[in-house]
Amino acid sequence: MAIATSSFLCFLLSCSLLLAHGGEIADSHHHVIVTNSLIPAKTCTQSPKVSGSNQLRKLQVVHINGPCSPLGQGKKTNLNLGQILLQDELRVRSIHSRISNSKQSPLADSKAKIPAKSGRSLGTGNFVVNVGLGTPKRDLTLIFDTGSDLTWIQCKPCAVNCYQQNEPTFDPSQSSTYSNISCGSAECTQVGLATGNSPRCSSTCIYGVLYGDNSYSVGFYGRETLTLSASDVFPNFEFGCGQNNRGLFGSAAGLLGLGRNQISLVSQTATKFGKKFSYCLPSTSSGTGFLAFGNQVGTSSSSVKYTSLLTDSRGNSFYFVPLLGISVKGQRLAIPPTAFTSSGTIIDSGTVITRLPPAAYAALRSAFRQAMSKYPSTSSLSILDTCYDLSGYNTVTIPTITLHFGGGTGLAVDSSGILVVASLSQVCLAFAGNSDPSDVAILGNKQQQTFEVVYDVTGGKLGFGAGGCS
Repeated sequence: MAIATSSFLCFLLSCSLLLAHGGEIADSHHHVIVTNSLIPAKTCTQSPKVSGSNQLRKLQVVHINGPCSPLGQGKKTNLNLGQILLQDELRVRSIHSRISNSKQSPLADSKAKIPAKSGRSLGTGNFVVNVGLGTPKRDLTLIFDTGSDLTWIQCKPCAVNCYQQNEPTFDPSQSSTYSNISCGSAECTQVGLATGNSPRCSSTCIYGVLYGDNSYSVGFYGRETLTLSASDVFPNFEFGCGQNNRGLFGSAAGLLGLGRNQISLVSQTATKFGKKFSYCLPSTSSGTGFLAFGNQVGTSSSSVKYTSLLTDSRGNSFYFVPLLGISVKGQRLAIPPTAFTSSGTIIDSGTVITRLPPAAYAALRSAFRQAMSKYPSTSSLSILDTCYDLSGYNTVTIPTITLHFGGGTGLAVDSSGILVVASLSQVCLAFAGNSDPSDVAILGNKQQQTFEVVYDVTGGKLGFGAGGCS
């Protein structure tokens, strides 16, 4: 009876923990999840890390389609998972094209009505932040993206075309601090190098950027006052003032570029922030995270573990990291080291699903399927080929997955980063394999969720801090 009573008390304790931790309990090898918790809530849940006084120096990050979004898209019919995965695949193809040094094409003409396809830049991201631009300051909601360098917004008079955005379109004529960048200047040359399209000129510099999903922005390259907080104000910030914009940007006002190029926000604010920034992406589309710069970096997690931040001549704007291996249920998978070294790995805020070299993904898929063998499998969804019907279960037990990086740093992927959900009858492993072993591996945003991801570009290191959002 003593054993039975002890087991019963343990069961009650486990149930209490399950409720106290948002529908999950875990040991070192498993996550036990309440299946209903896999479906995102329809109401916004604010994180304390970006509330009250903390909000003064940290930008709130929300999912563009979630109920916390200032764009109001959570109240509308959102893209289904199949559409999101299609856009994600277009972005990944663009990354692979860019890193493989595929031949680029220039813009079609100086009017830049529809730019020629270049494959130079990426598709759009999933998370947005609010920044101030101009004098007087106008608050604008922008997609933030570590895979892009150029920051741009839609500007009046939208001489050719503007898509519909939630906020009023920025009018540079109403700002006392806006100025155009002249044709033939070093800055004009630099934006051409960053976007892969030679700038066109009249008396002013005209930029053009085409993304992998065929979205684009074309307009004047200018300077303006950028406000990130009351104490973080940057005059003469260089950005694109878009006059011809089309694509999959939702109703955001534009894009915030956090890449490594000279024109990116990271580089333009280096004097104050030292090329240090971090972000935390929420575990669901109904939660909030943050984007921080400078001395705010690394303060939201009790322990940040670092690996090397690498550079690679194939893609100077990307953040390369030394991914070395993968463990499932605490067991290191037998993946040849060359599987990672021959391709290289980048971390990217705009890619959703992590892409692995074929040999690494095959090993992960095999181990995951074995651990999930008691659950009924179901049809694949787009790029996701390991899916389950969990509609008949109140709780499910899934294996832990850890990504191993150089320097002994391990990223124990949060349970929210292991599965992606179309419905409870189609729940899939949130990893995919590249088709070619030479294609760069990509650590996507799904696997980064809940961690404070710290970029110390000057220090040459990247860190992961558990519990970054909560």
